[in-house]
Amino acid sequence: MEQPPSLQTMDILSPPSEGNQFGARLGRVPWWFVGLILIGLGAIYIIVTKENYREAFLFIKPGIKTTINISLVSYALSLVLGLFAGLGRLSKNVFFNNLARLYIEFVRGIPMLVLIFFIAFVGVPIVIDLVNGMGIGNLDIQAVSMENRAVIALAVTYGAFLAEIFRAGIQSIGHGQVEAAYSLGMNGFQAMRFIVLPQAVRNVLPALANDFVAMVKDSSLVSVLAVRDITQTARLYAGSTFRFREAYVTISIMYLTMTVILSLLVQLLERRMQAGEHR
Repeated sequence: MEQPPSLQTMDILSPPSEGNQFGARLGRVPWWFVGLILIGLGAIYIIVTKENYREAFLFIKPGIKTTINISLVSYALSLVLGLFAGLGRLSKNVFFNNLARLYIEFVRGIPMLVLIFFIAFVGVPIVIDLVNGMGIGNLDIQAVSMENRAVIALAVTYGAFLAEIFRAGIQSIGHGQVEAAYSLGMNGFQAMRFIVLPQAVRNVLPALANDFVAMVKDSSLVSVLAVRDITQTARLYAGSTFRFREAYVTISIMYLTMTVILSLLVQLLERRMQAGEHR
């Protein structure tokens, strides 16, 4: 005679209740995320309730726009530089291949802070002198603001790192797909544009997004050029009021908030891409 299922088996076979589903979802929440949420709520409470911290936040807040603008424009330019440099690294043309490799190794061999100074005070003036010497225009060095020089410096720096990401993404595409494109009558440019690049960009999209998060943090280095981002405004506030604790606690929370939000968006993007692959 067939025995009735045990209570343990019945618990396993029975559908989970609504409370158990909520508990399971809550258990999947990473503890580091909970910790960051608690830190953020505590920081907001301090800024709202403490007058000194509220004053520091209101002073530093205008620099958020500058930080975001510099990060977005620099990253857009670095994507273009990185794509062309990555294609150059894969090119069979000796000149373009060596030029791309020279650019990448030059940037990777110099610390970012030193490179920002070099581009702002050496590279940009040299380019302007060359343009004026060739008679193309009559540019004034002072006409190029420090904010624009900071954008160029970040774009050139990150372009070298993105070049390696693009190169790895392109190499991840099987050569058989390129041969199939040739069999359909496409030339090399068309195969790269319509077949290889769309798949390569999809493969490296999470890495590109992570580099944007890193650029938002590294944009604080442009404060050495007196660009009024949130780091520079925090330094000005601390120097004028001697409230160093309020200034740097506030700016730390502001950077943490931006990077955590962007990191969560990157994770969401990765999950959507993984879900799309399993369909």
